[in-house]
Amino acid sequence: MIISTREIEVRYAETDQMGVVYHANYLVWMELGRTQLIKDLGFNYAEMEKDGIISPVLDIQASYKKPLRYGDTATIKTWVEEYDGIRSVYKYEIFNGNGELALTGSSKHVCVKKDSFRPISLKRSFPDWHEAYLQAVKKPEDEKEQV
Repeated sequence: MIISTREIEVRYAETDQMGVVYHANYLVWMELGRTQLIKDLGFNYAEMEKDGIISPVLDIQASYKKPLRYGDTATIKTWVEEYDGIRSVYKYEIFNGNGELALTGSSKHVCVKKDSFRPISLKRSFPDWHEAYLQAVKKPEDEKEQV
């Protein structure tokens, strides 16, 4: 399993009146984590879009554990939890500057043709991405290592 890491300094504009990061910003950070993972695997999502393929979100989940505040550094860890050749499930953990877990989340995506929204097979259309995802996806032995 490949885990990508991205750090973000929390900006004042990302906080609410209570001085904590507004909940919707975590979704943006999850996207930053996902695109960082794609980059770490050697690919560029913007290039895929130029080829007329987009990857809409089918489902998203977020569980908030601890607040992040202005001036904190958020560390986003992202990996491919599931991949079946068409759909990908990404998992996220976001930590605060003290290394405490602030959020766990996941998002499910599918690659589709931009003009028709018809799903495509990554194996056929982007075989390099397909192979990279097969290598990157969480495997049963990864579970044993975390215990």
